[in-house]
Amino acid sequence: MGFNCGIVGLPNVGKSTLFNALTATAAAQAANYPFCTIEPNVGRVAVPDPRLEKLATVGKSQKVVPTSLEFVDIAGLVRGASRGEGLGNQFLANIREVDAIIHVLRCFEDDDITHVEGGVDPVRDAEIIETELMLADLDSLEKRLPALQKRAKNRDAEAMAQMEVMEPLIEALKEGRPARTAIPAGAEEAVRRLQLMTSKPVLYVCNVDEESAATGNDFSRKVQVRAEAEGAAVVIVSAAIEAEVSQLADEERREFLEGLGMHDSGLDRVIAAGYGLLGLRTYFTVGPKETRAWTITQGTKAPQAAAVIHNDFERGFIACETVAYDDYIQYGGEAGAKEAGRLRIEGRDYVVKDGDVLLFRFNV
Repeated sequence: MGFNCGIVGLPNVGKSTLFNALTATAAAQAANYPFCTIEPNVGRVAVPDPRLEKLATVGKSQKVVPTSLEFVDIAGLVRGASRGEGLGNQFLANIREVDAIIHVLRCFEDDDITHVEGGVDPVRDAEIIETELMLADLDSLEKRLPALQKRAKNRDAEAMAQMEVMEPLIEALKEGRPARTAIPAGAEEAVRRLQLMTSKPVLYVCNVDEESAATGNDFSRKVQVRAEAEGAAVVIVSAAIEAEVSQLADEERREFLEGLGMHDSGLDRVIAAGYGLLGLRTYFTVGPKETRAWTITQGTKAPQAAAVIHNDFERGFIACETVAYDDYIQYGGEAGAKEAGRLRIEGRDYVVKDGDVLLFRFNV
């Protein structure tokens, strides 16, 4: 089960620097000119979760295996990308393939780093990108519409159903609103198949100067106002600091961050926010060999959660032994939770909760 977040933005806003820090590699070239990233770079990063170490301690596990999230560094878009400006068509296609969008906005002044629009204005930059994505989405839908209308006139049930989904989306896009604001109730899967870029959830990442990493600045505060109006989330980072932090050992990292007045790294917040943006949840398996985190979507039932480990677990699913994370820690593991009456046997209809510690019973 793979989930990914596409990192987008105008050229020279810090996307590739952020990606390099996320993956702790130099896989994406960070250079001071547009289109330095021509092919999307992909990296998988561990999702930080302090619960893992605590579970491993209680379970006396030999190792800890976190879950992971995929990030795709997509080259910088420019004004006119929806008409093919820059390398627009190629990059728009890359955005269509990701599950969520992390929109990096430049929130710092630096005369040595060129801004493609001539000056720093993160809200304007956000509007440029959103407009290009909306124009491309509108063009995509309008190209499909005539054939659907023709079929609908002949009472084609499938075409009529598709038009019911598409028409409010087209109307929203014409009004300058992203598709995610007009998804009909119950049509989420149908909209997902349309691969509309503005139907995807968005996280704004404000790339600030080093002095503003802990508190933000006037630029980032303007982004927060915009995000609140949209119901979107914001994370403040200094990509330059994160590039340094990503190269440090854990103890040095803690000391470095504390010296800057920060309790955790911006990268950890980006990863956690991206995980939440996709509606993902984590369950755990604990044993003497390893404590492992597994990713599921919100609302996943026990057999489908079991399939994340192996398809045979779903095929032969019988039941799952379930202990909530807090109970597992409080009562010292599975045996203590069972003795306290906090271990449950759940069946096929059980919806797995974030933090559940599970042991699957199956027979193939």
